[in-house]
Amino acid sequence: MARTKCPACGTRRARRACPALGQQICTVCCGTKRLVEIACPSDCSYLRSADAHPPAVVQRQQERDLGFLLPLLGQLTERQQQIALLLQAAVRADGPDAAPRSDADVEQAAKATAETFETASRGIVYEHRATSLDAQRLASRMQALIEEQRKEGVRLPDGDVAAAARCIETAARDARGVLDGGDGAYLALVARLLKSMAKPTSDEQPRIVAP
Repeated sequence: MARTKCPACGTRRARRACPALGQQICTVCCGTKRLVEIACPSDCSYLRSADAHPPAVVQRQQERDLGFLLPLLGQLTERQQQIALLLQAAVRADGPDAAPRSDADVEQAAKATAETFETASRGIVYEHRATSLDAQRLASRMQALIEEQRKEGVRLPDGDVAAAARCIETAARDARGVLDGGDGAYLALVARLLKSMAKPTSDEQPRIVAP
């Protein structure tokens, strides 16, 4: 009897039933393409098992991520941390040309956003602009998310928004020297963070609870 090849890679033997694809795939593709190329349902037993017992390589990555992030977030108040999470969600927003191309785009966007709100905190309305088009698009999304929250009655002082944006600027600048991924190390980190949480869609961003 001929062995069934995995439809995902076309090389290895298919051994594991995949509820997302409706057919069997190999264990390697199940482990490496899970939630990346394969939209796994939440009730998948293999997904639940991986979440409960992550492999050692994943645990080490999580430890590196936390070791990099916690010192940065520790400098912020709880409200500023919430704002930083909101701004990070803008980095992964869906839509045409939405994703920045590199950490440098994120760094520029966060810097422009911080400068805009720092200027506003001094009573001056002036929008600082990033140099690249991708960074400017991201800065506009970040600022739009803040304004959406304010329209819903959430009090977000300009100084708090600026502090959160500066944190993201620093993280995007320094990630490549600490984490794997080169010029996309911070983008990969944000993707891992949002994957581990309830994922927002383009129509459902994380919300900041009004005090």
